[in-house]
Amino acid sequence: MHYYRYSNVEVSCWYKYLLFSYNIVFWLAGVAFLAAGLWAWSEKGVLSDLTKVTGLHGLDPVVLVLVVGIVMFTLGFAGCVGALRENICLLKFFCGAIVFIFLLELAVAVLAFLFQDWVRDRVKEFFENNIKSYRDDIDLQNLIDSLQKINHCCGAQGPDDWDFNIYFNCSSESKSREKCGVPFSCCIPDPAQKVVNTQCGYDVRKKSKSQWDDQIFVKGCILALEAWLPRNIYIVAGVFIAISLLQIFGIFLARTLISDIEAVKAGNAF
Repeated sequence: MHYYRYSNVEVSCWYKYLLFSYNIVFWLAGVAFLAAGLWAWSEKGVLSDLTKVTGLHGLDPVVLVLVVGIVMFTLGFAGCVGALRENICLLKFFCGAIVFIFLLELAVAVLAFLFQDWVRDRVKEFFENNIKSYRDDIDLQNLIDSLQKINHCCGAQGPDDWDFNIYFNCSSESKSREKCGVPFSCCIPDPAQKVVNTQCGYDVRKKSKSQWDDQIFVKGCILALEAWLPRNIYIVAGVFIAISLLQIFGIFLARTLISDIEAVKAGNAF
C-alpha cells in the first residue's frame, strides 16, 4: 500500500495581490515622473544635446525628477513582477532596496540633526552655486523664484548673495541691465498690481540698505527655512512617519510573501 502526503502550505493570494497593488501605484508614478522629466528635457533641447546637462554648474531639477522616476519605476516593476510570478530573486531585490532607502533616510535625518552647522554650510554652498546658474536653466530659475516667493526671502543669507551671479553682480565690468539688482521674486508684492513687475528688482542694491526693506525681502532663504522648520515640525514629522510606515508595510508584505513561497517550495520537495 502506498501513502501520499499532500502539503497544505500555499502562497497567500491576499499578500500576493496586496503587494502587487502596492507596487503598481509606485510603478505608475515612476512612469509619470520619467515621462515628465523626458518631456521637460525635450523642451529644453537636452535630449538632442546631452552636454547641456554637464554644462550646468547648478542643479537641474529635471535630473532629480528623473532619478526619482527611475528608482520608483525599477522598484515598482520588481515588486509587481516578483509578486505575480512569485519570483524570490526579484522580491528580495525589492525588499533589500526598500530597507536600504529606509536606513539611508534614517541616517541622513540623524546626521543632519547631529551636524547642523556642517549641514548649514553645505546648504549655503549649494544655494550659492545655484545662484550662479540662475539664468542658465529655466527650471532652476523657476525653482529659486518659487522658493524666494513662498518663503519671503532673497539669496542664501541676504540680497547681496546675488553678486555671485554675473547678471546681477555690482562690479563695474558688468554690462547687464540687471546689474546691482535682484530677481523679481525678491520683491515685496504690491497687492494693487495685477500684473507681475519682473523689473521691480532693477538697481535696488544701488540704494542704501536702509531703503531695501520697502522694496525687497532682506532675509536670507537659509534663515527663512530655519525659521519655517520649527513652525512646521509636526507636519515634517508626520510626512516622515507616513513615508516610513509605507516602506515598513512594503517590507512586511515582501518578506511575508517570500516566506510563503519558500514554505511552498520546501513542502513540494517532500
